[in-house]
Amino acid sequence: MAAEEFVVALTTLGTRAQARRLVTRLVDDRLIACGTILPGAISVYRWQGKVTAEQEVVVLLKTPKACWQALRAAVEAHHPYEVPELLALPVWAGLDRYLEWVTSETS
Repeated sequence: MAAEEFVVALTTLGTRAQARRLVTRLVDDRLIACGTILPGAISVYRWQGKVTAEQEVVVLLKTPKACWQALRAAVEAHHPYEVPELLALPVWAGLDRYLEWVTSETS
């Protein structure tokens, strides 16, 4: 399987607990093979005309491109934010055994 057939999706959540719930749901639903939860981020952004800074948890979601639409729908349905961040970053290379595992876990 070519590495270009995969994405790493990025989202942020307010707490570790929220991140764990979302990642667990996505793994259980086989939409992602793995979600890596990275606490300790600070996001600075403009929301409703006001610049704010909030602590957040960054989550990296590993999945085949074929799962993207279903992953997007699930994040929109279950993410606690009014406007969740969800970006799909292309994968241009990867360890074959890892990509095979990602495929097997999302099939």
